[in-house]
Amino acid sequence: MRVSPDNNQVLLNALKLSDQAEQTALQQLTTGRRVNVASDDPSSAAQEVGIAYQMDSCDQFSRSIGTVLSELQTADSSLSSAVTALQRAITLGVEGANGTLSQSDRATLAQELSGISQQLLGFANLTFNGHYVFAGTADAQPPYVQGDDGAISYQGNDKINSVEIDTGQSVVINQPGSALFSAPGADVFQALGDLISALQDPNATPDDIGNATTEVREAYDQLTSARSFYGSTMDQLINTQNFLNSEKVQLGQQQNTTIGVDMNVAATNLTNAEAARNATVQASATLSGLSLMDYISSISTG
Repeated sequence: MRVSPDNNQVLLNALKLSDQAEQTALQQLTTGRRVNVASDDPSSAAQEVGIAYQMDSCDQFSRSIGTVLSELQTADSSLSSAVTALQRAITLGVEGANGTLSQSDRATLAQELSGISQQLLGFANLTFNGHYVFAGTADAQPPYVQGDDGAISYQGNDKINSVEIDTGQSVVINQPGSALFSAPGADVFQALGDLISALQDPNATPDDIGNATTEVREAYDQLTSARSFYGSTMDQLINTQNFLNSEKVQLGQQQNTTIGVDMNVAATNLTNAEAARNATVQASATLSGLSLMDYISSISTG
């Protein structure tokens, strides 16, 4: 004798519930998440959205910092080469101020200084990712140009760029050439030009050459001082990047606490769901002759 349709429905409902519990446990084990859709836990799901937003912000700021760091490192490397070149220029100037040198010797020194000036022009017109690093914000064209008379002049501007590296925190990321290579009273190219002219002038005295060398030294001091901006800014960026990485780790832990699943609990839930399903199937077969195939057929036609 078969049980009533009501009892069959009870068995079918029990099977559906055990199936749902089994699928939920399997999904949790697969994803490692307790909350996979908002309906699983609306409150936790809402918290997770906020956490995910903060983690994404950390990633965006870190990527921005990485790009800026690359540019600053490139700029600092170029300035380091410029400083080395100016050190050589000072050495040549001191040598040229020696009163025992012939005019031919002075001309040889002037020729080497002309080469140094061209090297510095290349450093000053450094490009990174398609823009000129030392041009201020007018970075679509070379900041330094050489006229027909050989004089090198600045055509960039005095403005600076800044980038947001964390919420509410921005940092200046460049120094214009007017603060580096052509600062008032410490113009690298003017000083080199004066020293070259003094060495080429047969009437120039050792004092004249010494005074021109002093100009180069002053330009060197200015460039060295202004270059420190890059070192300190890179330190600040690295510290901020480390902070962002640490914050992201903490947010990840918070995210796991909010929506993560205990894998042992999920495994136990899966085992229990499978056991409940098997027990229900066996009970249905015993009480009413309802086999597993009957159940599947009922689900597909219900």
